[in-house]
Amino acid sequence: MAVIDLANPTRFLALVNRVLPWLVAATALVFAIGLYRAAYAPDDYQQGATVKIMFLHVPAAWLGMMGWVIMSAAALGTLVWRHPLADVAGKAVAPIGAAFTLICLITGALWGRPTWGTYWVWDARLTSVLILFLLYLGVMALYWTAEEPGRGARAAAILTLVGAVNIPIIKFSVDWWNTLHQPASVLRLGGATIDASILVPLLIMAGAFTLLFITLHLAAMRNEILRRRVRSMRLMQAQTMAEARS
Repeated sequence: MAVIDLANPTRFLALVNRVLPWLVAATALVFAIGLYRAAYAPDDYQQGATVKIMFLHVPAAWLGMMGWVIMSAAALGTLVWRHPLADVAGKAVAPIGAAFTLICLITGALWGRPTWGTYWVWDARLTSVLILFLLYLGVMALYWTAEEPGRGARAAAILTLVGAVNIPIIKFSVDWWNTLHQPASVLRLGGATIDASILVPLLIMAGAFTLLFITLHLAAMRNEILRRRVRSMRLMQAQTMAEARS
């Protein structure tokens, strides 16, 4: 099957139905390995066992940003290339990205309390991630409250592209401003600064979260396509009944 064939919703659904069971199994397996490795990872000499919040916080932060990147690509597909599945992909990923961003904020607050002595500070990294979460809620509101789906999709795509400016701000905020949040320690030019005993479980957990993200996104896209088909059938049925009465 060529990639261009996936633009056909029917062929896309057939592929998703074949792939999803394998993705679910792979996600469960990698999570089991990651949680086992995380449980036996050593405590930090300063932060103690609280450092293990990293295994949830960091992957959630990465995927919260990745969700917006996917939405931005989908927004371009909606506005520029009119790809038939772009709007579906954007709408499906929004609540997933919002959920991971919320997990990032909650785990960050729990990690910050014993480390910084407070659950929250209005520094550049934390504030920009909070803005990302609010942007997710704004996009979801545009998708769900628009009276005409096409108009709501275009408005959501425009907001998504505008909000994409926030992604590099989140990434480089610790370099551009003086913040309490530590600088990048994994994705950096000089290489990771974390010891392998913690880095390896972190990367495994990141892989598990990524597989979960992909699984949820494909399932949500499938549900959205089926929902739209049901809506179209109901509209056709209502139109037929109206014509029969007239």
